[in-house]
Parts: sequence; C-alpha cells; structure tokens
Amino acid sequence: MFQFTSDCLLGVEKIDEEHRHLFELLNQGYDMLRNEYRGDKYSEIKNLLEELEEYADQHFSHEEEYMEKIRDPELILQRSQHLAFRQTITEFLVHNIDDEDEQQQLLEKLIDFLAKWLYNHIIASDILIGKLPPLEEWMIRENPCEFMEEYKTGIAMIDHEHEILFEIVGRANELVCSGTVRENPKEVLKILDELADYSQTHFADEEEYMKNIGYEGYNSQKRAHEAFLARLDAVEGEMKDRNPQTYMQSLVEFLLGWLVNHILQSDKKIPVDKNIL
Repeated sequence: MFQFTSDCLLGVEKIDEEHRHLFELLNQGYDMLRNEYRGDKYSEIKNLLEELEEYADQHFSHEEEYMEKIRDPELILQRSQHLAFRQTITEFLVHNIDDEDEQQQLLEKLIDFLAKWLYNHIIASDILIGKLPPLEEWMIRENPCEFMEEYKTGIAMIDHEHEILFEIVGRANELVCSGTVRENPKEVLKILDELADYSQTHFADEEEYMKNIGYEGYNSQKRAHEAFLARLDAVEGEMKDRNPQTYMQSLVEFLLGWLVNHILQSDKKIPVDKNIL
C-alpha cells in the first residue's frame, strides 16, 4: 500500500483531502494488480481510469483556483504539469486491454506512473503552494540567491553544501536577470546539469549523515530529495515546449523557493551530532 504521509500535507484542507483521495485511487489500482483471482479486470480498470480522469480534473481545477486566488507564482508551471498528467491518463484510456495479460501490464504501468507522479508532484511542487512570495518580491532583493544566516542548520558539512547550491542557482538567476537565456542554451543546460549533479552529491551526504545519527525523519527527507531530482530531470524536456526566458525565470523561482522551504521546514530539524562533525 502507498501511504499518504505527513510530508505530503500542504495545510490546505481541501487540497490535502483531494490528494488523500488520489492516493486511495492509487491503492485501488494496487489492490487490483495484486489480486490474481479476479480474472478479467476490464471493467474495473476502465472505471478506475475514468474516475481518475474525472477526479483529477476536479482536483486540478480546485488547486489552480486556489493558486489564482493567492497569486501563487508557480501557477503556470502547475498547469503544465496537470496537463501532462491528463494526457497520460487519456493515453491509458485508449489502450487495448481485452486480454488479461495486457490488463496486468497496463495496471503495472499505471501504478508505477501514479506512485511516482503523486509523490514527486506533491512533494516537489504542491508543497510550495502558498509558501512562495510573488516572483517580484524575490527579485527586488539585492541578491535573492544569497545564503542567509537563517538558513544555517549548525551542521558544517550540510551548511557548506547548501551554500554551494545557492551559488549555482545564483548563476542561473544571473542569466535570467540578464535576459540572455535564449542566447545561451548551452550555458543554461551546463548550470542545470551542475545543479543536478551537486544536488545528488549533497543529498547523498545529507542522507548518510541522517542514517549515521538514526534520524527518524530520514524516509521523508529521502522522498523529498528524490522528488527534487526528478523535477530537475524533467527540465530539459519541459524547456523545449516553453519560452526559454520565461521558463527559466519560473524555474529559478521554484529552485529558490524549494531550497529555502526545504531547509527551513525540514533540514533545520536534523539534530546536530558533535561526534560526527
């Protein structure tokens, strides 16, 4: 079973309840996949896909309305992710699943897609709803990518690596502010590749530290790290279909917002172990 855990909670009751129901639909599919005694599952699969399509439309509408109301800067990116989800469910709906073996194969692919998408989307994107100031407020700071004293955890290794992450994002922000993203696609991708590589290194170091001290929040942290890396993996493909300058502006804001929120809400809870420092 897939658990709707506390790290998936936004604190917006309606959205949290709808996310919880999406996990229930995921688990319905998982139960269907595991039950080998049901035989032909054609009708059950069709009903599940149709409910997913209808409920996701309803949920995305509510989520986007809420984001419009609070003028959330991630709205445009959220809409594109919601559209991609709808398109994938539509593709599942048109699959030929008359054969029982084909039904099992489709269920396996569906469960894999839903589990990855829900965890990644909620933890990497939805968790920031209502937590990011409008983009203009980030950018009117003299240096929005400055590593502030308030971000320090007291764990030297982690603080040092966080500072490097902010520095890398800062270079991406400089390109955005210069208005030369379109003219420097190779430089943009180079910075983003560096960010993905260093993030992977940092998360591995941070997770190793948490394991060594037996930190109870390790699993939640690991899921959040995986979701962030998955988001970075999708960047190059997403950028092809968007205005590069606008997309990078939105991406930098996401990166800054995610780092700040993750550090303040999660990393600062990691205990300082002086025996390891």
